[in-house]
Parts: sequence; C-alpha cells; structure tokens
Amino acid sequence: MNLLSDLLEEFLDKQRQLGRSPIHLRVSGYQVRAFLHWLGEHRGCSKAEELRSGDLDAWVHAQQQRLSLRGRPLQPASINKQIESVRGFLKWLTSAGRLSESIADLLADVAQPRLLPKSVLNHRQVRAILGDCDTGSLEGARDQAMLEMLYSTGVRAAELLGLNMGDIDLGNATALVMGNGSKQRMVPVGRTAGRVLESYLKGVRPLLMRDAAEPAVWLNRSGRRVSYAMFRRRFVVQARRFEFPFAITPHTFRRSCATELIRGGASLWHVKELLGHENLDTLQHYVRLTIADLKKTHARCHPRERDGR
Repeated sequence: MNLLSDLLEEFLDKQRQLGRSPIHLRVSGYQVRAFLHWLGEHRGCSKAEELRSGDLDAWVHAQQQRLSLRGRPLQPASINKQIESVRGFLKWLTSAGRLSESIADLLADVAQPRLLPKSVLNHRQVRAILGDCDTGSLEGARDQAMLEMLYSTGVRAAELLGLNMGDIDLGNATALVMGNGSKQRMVPVGRTAGRVLESYLKGVRPLLMRDAAEPAVWLNRSGRRVSYAMFRRRFVVQARRFEFPFAITPHTFRRSCATELIRGGASLWHVKELLGHENLDTLQHYVRLTIADLKKTHARCHPRERDGR
C-alpha cells in the first residue's frame, strides 16, 4: 500500500542519504506531515494513488485562509515555504513511480507583494543593541559575540548556531558556514566581530565548557550547543529594551548587514555570495530599500538638481 505517511519517511531517508541538513529535514518533514494531516482530515486522502490536483488547489486555498497565532493571515512567503516542501515530496513520488502523473508541476507559488522589508535596523540602532549586552556575565558576553558575528557576516541564525570550532579561522578572519542544501561557504569576519569572537573563545567559552570533545562554538550553561529557541528568546528580550516600531528577530541582523553593505556601495554579486543566495533576484528588495538613499544622492550630486538651488 502506498500510504503517504510511509512514503514520506522513505523520502526523508533518501534526503538524509543525500546529505541534506538536519534542520532542512526537520522543517521539511514537519511541513509535509501537516499537509498529509490536512489531506486525511479534509479530503479523505491517505494513499498516493488517491491524490488529485484538486486536492492541491484546495490545500493552498486553505493555507491562504489560515490565521497565525497572532490572528493574522499567513504571509505569502510562509505559505510558499510550505509549498516548496510539499512540491519536493510530490516530485520524489513521481520519480519513484508512486504517482502516475507529475502533479507537483501544478502546485504553483502564491503571489508575493513586492513590499520593502520593514524590520531593518540602521547602524546606530544595531550599535545600541550590541552596546546594551551584559558583558559582565558569561552568557551576556557570549550573546554579544553572537550578535557581532550575525551583523558582521550576515549569516542565518541556523548557520551561526551550527558553527564548530574547526570552522573558525581567527588568523585569516574567516568562518566556514553550512548553508541551505548542505552547501558550505567561507565568509569574512570583520575586525570588531573578530576581536569580540576571540575574547569569547579564549575567555568565556572555556568557562562554559563541560566536555572538551564538544565541537560547538556557542555553548549554553550546560556546556552544550546553544539552541535556536534559546538564542531567539534571549535576542527578543534584548531587543525589547528598545522601542523599535517593528518586531526584531535574529534575521533582522542579516537584513541589516545586507542593507548597510549595499548602501555602502558593495557589489550585489559580493553581497549575494556573502549571504549564500543562489541568484541576484533575492536581493531585489534590498535594492528597493536603498532607493531613498539613491534619491538623496541624486538630489545632492546631479548637476540639474544643483541648477535649481
């Protein structure tokens, strides 16, 4: 019997053998299981041969009607992440001969409005958060080093938390991070972040360490790798001390890093490589964000603008 729940476990095993990251497998598995649960509850579908394109349309429509925990409609980007996971599973079902037709191609992304990202901090605001860390405590000093690394390198929170000691090269001021799809990339570590990181590695991490064999760079009070849940919780508490008009998350530092680099004249190609994006299209919203800066520069520098003064 081609029970979809059993086939999902087979799919995840195949993905694991291909070297997909544990984080990707966990997220993908969670999202596809939610899809299968919805199919069984609302469409009475539990087997691969029962699956029809109409089921996919109904599921996407249902996601668009769902509300978040805050009572707001799900963002198109969130829905598309679910669609991406489900589409990957359906494509595997077809390639494995469990589906006679490729209905995955009928599962299209929902349209995303081209809005400017709201949660972007300027350099002054980032400096305020960094300067507010309680560096008199071990965890506060660790948090400061983590935030400095986020802002300096633009890495994702999961990439930061996944760093091992062997990934850090203080001499060359670089870090080797594991990105999406188990793709590694080398990122530069700025002077300030490097100095704070070195202080943490030499003066703080040894005091948190319980097991000399633990490879993780960032340790909690038990000497184990810092979890995302704990890091995000401490980050949010830190950011709430400031009255920003939008929610601040670890990803805010990634956006802020990219924005400041582009404002400073960095090549889009270099920013793409730093962030680990597949193509330049992903940076379009950062470029739109800096149009205000471009307008100011244009008004100040263009000769026809000066003519009117």
